[in-house]
Amino acid sequence: MQGLFFEDSSIIPFLLVTVVLGGGAAWMTGRSCALTWRPLVVLFFYLLILGLAVRFVHVTVLGGTLASFYYYLTDTIVLLVIGFIGFRHTRTTQMVNQYHWLNERTGPLSWREIA
Repeated sequence: MQGLFFEDSSIIPFLLVTVVLGGGAAWMTGRSCALTWRPLVVLFFYLLILGLAVRFVHVTVLGGTLASFYYYLTDTIVLLVIGFIGFRHTRTTQMVNQYHWLNERTGPLSWREIA
């Protein structure tokens, strides 16, 4: 697995920097985009920029390679998944709470119209 998803000899730095720190920031970015009713395209661009920041932390703190498009893409895909889940979770809560006479929750990431 080393070399496929992360460039260090251990998975711990990848989990700490990308999943915990970057994922938390991605979740909050998705949440803030949903709360301000922004479209998914805006969230996508924000998460691309956040991917650069996570890659920068990997380079400066952990001694990774800066010009590695593959590892940037890997980090960014993880951030996109977490960010879009945060967006969808917040949007579901918004739709169910603000329009409770129209919608009901069908899961943590979905809702439907009341028939």
